[in-house]
Amino acid sequence: MNRFLQITSSLSIVAGLALTAVPGTASAADPALSEKDFEEAKTLYFQRCAGCHGVLRKGATGKNLEPKSTRKLGQKKLEKIITLGTDGGMNNFDDLFSKAQISKLATYIQMDVPPPAEMSLAEMKKRWKVMVKPEDYPKKPAHKRNWQNFFLVILRDAGKVGIIDGDTKEVVSKVDTGYAVHVMKESSDGRFWYTQGRDGRMTKIDLWMNPPQVVAETQIASDARDVAVSHYGKWKDKYVIGGGYWPPHFVILDAETMEPLKVVSTRGVNVDGKYVNEARVAAVYNTPNAPTWIVAVKELGQLWQVDYSDLDNLRIEQINSHKFLHDGFFDPTQRYFQIAANASDRMEIMDSVDRKFVASIETGKKPHPGPGANWIDPKCGPVAGTPHLGEGKVTVWGNDPKGHPEQAWKICYKTKTDGPGLFIRTHPNSPYVFVDQTKHPEIDIQQSIKVLDKKTGKVVKTIRVTKQDKALAVHSEFNKDGTEVWVSVWVRGGKKNWLKGEIVVYDSKTLKEKARIKNLETPTGKFNVYNRVHHVT
Repeated sequence: MNRFLQITSSLSIVAGLALTAVPGTASAADPALSEKDFEEAKTLYFQRCAGCHGVLRKGATGKNLEPKSTRKLGQKKLEKIITLGTDGGMNNFDDLFSKAQISKLATYIQMDVPPPAEMSLAEMKKRWKVMVKPEDYPKKPAHKRNWQNFFLVILRDAGKVGIIDGDTKEVVSKVDTGYAVHVMKESSDGRFWYTQGRDGRMTKIDLWMNPPQVVAETQIASDARDVAVSHYGKWKDKYVIGGGYWPPHFVILDAETMEPLKVVSTRGVNVDGKYVNEARVAAVYNTPNAPTWIVAVKELGQLWQVDYSDLDNLRIEQINSHKFLHDGFFDPTQRYFQIAANASDRMEIMDSVDRKFVASIETGKKPHPGPGANWIDPKCGPVAGTPHLGEGKVTVWGNDPKGHPEQAWKICYKTKTDGPGLFIRTHPNSPYVFVDQTKHPEIDIQQSIKVLDKKTGKVVKTIRVTKQDKALAVHSEFNKDGTEVWVSVWVRGGKKNWLKGEIVVYDSKTLKEKARIKNLETPTGKFNVYNRVHHVT
């Protein structure tokens, strides 16, 4: 798993982050690597570090890693940090990288940053492929499965998505996608799913085919993170948008054919008045009440509401919040967008109808809600919650300004957990909220999830999901009717461990284990078709 040059899609990563500097040009006093070791370290950095620290290493969720910062720490201190992680939310890498790789990576981040390549619309169109023409799509499902209860599971390090029948627990198919897919978004009816890989490869999957398969793809960046589909009015399922980390831009494509249509740079001036070259698109979301997307421009601290009703005269409203924007989710009314500004320790609230900033809530160290969770609290009414990358805590706030104005955008309560986590999920038919603790360095905590009672806000159970070596418990997702919650077991430590991954299924009320779905390559995020289409959080 440590050397993903074996993966076909990784070739495009290396090409997209091509160097214009020669590693051997450093003076004798400067950190230096051979050309071979430099290439390996560069690939490791892209795969495991760039998401938090940036391609240009200027920092965001993670710290600045430019040579002016890293050389002060020195080789030994850097190796220790990479090996053991930090209490600020960076996990340990000693079970992922060898000692030699850690040493190379520590040296690499003390060297000058290699300038990454740009990517034009013309180049994207050259990488555009149609495997199945739209006119050849099946007119009705070509199988008899309950596809609305399918789970699409990110098989991260294999560069695949697994499609699992939620009724039978059978793996229906595994399709090739981009490397380390971060997220997937659905067409309005849930039939088509669009994936966005970290290598910028975007794919379109048709769940009606037997078996489901990729029907089209392109590459919209060399480093990318999120995707969304137009769901409003006459533009329903007409466009799809992909957000890039590098180059920092978003791309609008034809949702039917996946042809790239328009590129918009997100470089600009941040909320502090400083120009930012690496202003990355952290997330993109469809707004249900208007022909717009919300584009979270991470380093600018801005939410851009992009109107797709006229691509030739594109209208963008730039809404200031705080840095650095990351993941978010809507409230149950689908009006208010709630997103983490994790470097500011805040959740930011935006009104997508009035297109204005509403509130900022200080929650704790580096909030990270992932796809988020909304539920009803006996005291505060409708609420939402987030775990944190920097501490073991769930913070819950009111999010119903119409029905509960006194509680709206104010903290309802905080609940302590054993360690930092990535994801929080619930369902209206479950009395519980599920939170992982993936970012804690201790193995027993990494492998356990916390269960909170909606009525009391207290932890009622800690579930040890796995005891496998080098395994993490991460990301919960419910089935269609909310009777089951699925948790991923992601086994790290190399390609030999890929198929040791599994999903553990629990009864969402009794909390008893019901099934284990095995032989899954590094499963992480999961997306239930019905719940995502109907915005069940």
